[in-house]
Amino acid sequence: MFRESAVSLPQTTAYVRIIRQSLQEGKIEGEVSAADYHWWFQWQFRQNRLTVQPSLGRALIIEPLGRFLERCDYQLEPGGDYQFIVRAKL
Repeated sequence: MFRESAVSLPQTTAYVRIIRQSLQEGKIEGEVSAADYHWWFQWQFRQNRLTVQPSLGRALIIEPLGRFLERCDYQLEPGGDYQFIVRAKL
């Protein structure tokens, strides 16, 4: 029999702001921040290409941000503020 661990998984809340969205160009641009990190991103959803700048800490956010964008892309609007959980302590 397995018991749940008393130790919880680390997590950090990431905050996303959509700055620009163009269905004709097939892209969404915005900002994402988590802990003391701040990034700018551009998601070209027709090519499934995500660009995140600056490079400092990019490896920590690119995969969870990509999953969030794929899951919520049709619900995102310019000027909108969103959040998701990163399963890591940043």
